[in-house]
Amino acid sequence: MPDVVANHVDDYLCTSLEMDKDKSTYITAFNPSATSKDAHHILLFGCTEPGSEKKIWNCGEMVNTDDSSEEDYETAPICASGSTIIYAWAMDAEKTELPNDVAFKVGGSTSIKYLVLQVHYANIDKFKAGKTDRSGLVLTTTSNPTPKTAGVMLLLTDGAMASHSLEVFEVACKIQQDIVMHPFAFRTHAHKLGLVNSGYRVRGENDDQEWTEIGRRSPQLPQMFYPVQKDITIQQGDYVAAVCTMYNTNSHVVRIGPTGNDEMCNFYMMYWVDGDQLLDEDVCTSSGPPRYYFGRDRHLNIDKIPDDAFHIPPPPNGPAPGEPLQGGHHMMMQHGEQSHKKQHRYRYIN
Repeated sequence: MPDVVANHVDDYLCTSLEMDKDKSTYITAFNPSATSKDAHHILLFGCTEPGSEKKIWNCGEMVNTDDSSEEDYETAPICASGSTIIYAWAMDAEKTELPNDVAFKVGGSTSIKYLVLQVHYANIDKFKAGKTDRSGLVLTTTSNPTPKTAGVMLLLTDGAMASHSLEVFEVACKIQQDIVMHPFAFRTHAHKLGLVNSGYRVRGENDDQEWTEIGRRSPQLPQMFYPVQKDITIQQGDYVAAVCTMYNTNSHVVRIGPTGNDEMCNFYMMYWVDGDQLLDEDVCTSSGPPRYYFGRDRHLNIDKIPDDAFHIPPPPNGPAPGEPLQGGHHMMMQHGEQSHKKQHRYRYIN
């Protein structure tokens, strides 16, 4: 960020960097230069065209009308065209290094002509004190081509949860493209109420369906990309599914939304492919509760979901023994599925 000044908590500000159009650049590592005291999260996007030609612009869903603002940034989308997610950071996560021979390919002949950095500001105390912000990412790059190209698939939901309730936010999409993806890292994201996020490859049909875990982690821990522990491939015909378990400790409904007081259910899957043909449809969404659950998708057999799908894992992906979590302990929830005239029990055990 080029010495920006955020004027409101939950401001989303963007800045862009034009890539070399004549030759490709290969990104092999991401090193955050930010603190969670200032930034709620940082996202790095690849764009064919940035959302604005301005040096800094407001690129969030929040539109502030506070006339006392010292800065008035133009409001525009992140990308005007060709948007793809490259990297995400939150909660003081550490550096992410890609495996050998794997890199994000940008610039040159690719559709990514610009990198756009988005920072969601969680605190404006330093701006009130007259300071500016240079939060960002230090990228390790090379001009040497790699045989494998990295990409990111994002699964996220809409939806809402009632007060003082345990809820699951679920999303699944079928891979329609002729592609073979090798997931190697995952990242979970929720706000204050998230207990555990899990991602799965779903292969096969009916009683032969198999759910294979890609990753599972408490989103209350540093939100970097963590290694996938299994050698998994995802190909045409497979489903990619994610579930976020949350407990609403508030006395009011909490919805999915952009502010720190809203919630988010996000599961990021970083993968590589041989060559450079990445997934065309790299964002998978659902309407979330109460409109969408796995059990209402006739292609998914909820009886095949692993028993530990809704359990917070032990360290390093879960909190240390005795460390508190929102939501309490040993809660049970009945998850009704009207369309299937059956009930599916989800368990939370830490």
